[in-house]
Amino acid sequence: MEKWRNFAVSLNSNIFRSNAVIHGKLLHNGPDTVEELLERHVVKKEKSYNSDEDEISADQCLTSTRREALSLYRDVIRATRFFSWPNDRGVLWRDILRENARKEFETARFEKDYKIITRLLIGGRDSVQTALDKLVEKHKQQMAQGHAGVDRR
Repeated sequence: MEKWRNFAVSLNSNIFRSNAVIHGKLLHNGPDTVEELLERHVVKKEKSYNSDEDEISADQCLTSTRREALSLYRDVIRATRFFSWPNDRGVLWRDILRENARKEFETARFEKDYKIITRLLIGGRDSVQTALDKLVEKHKQQMAQGHAGVDRR
């Protein structure tokens, strides 16, 4: 029994030491000097690469922006669930918003300029967030009016 206890203690101490080393490395992955900090966070001049490397980096940027665009589109679809009332013509706002979002994404589908794509993605995220914030605010106002109507009775 004593033999197993010693084995367990040595095993735990080895695991602790290895975890301490891992955590030590994770805790100090930051820059050691101010120069290193500035080097990491200051925008550098673009280096000229050969056409193959440029093409690979452009493909990587497009892949990441496609992923972002898909994520944004899914967020739009999720956000439009809450717009369940009809407009003057009897069409649900949810359907109108989804149709407009689809048109926007289709028109920007073949855009190649990374800066324009990024600007569109940021604007789209802001629009979704603004619409949801306004929806929440309106819902809070209606809840307050509902509670005020109940209190008057």
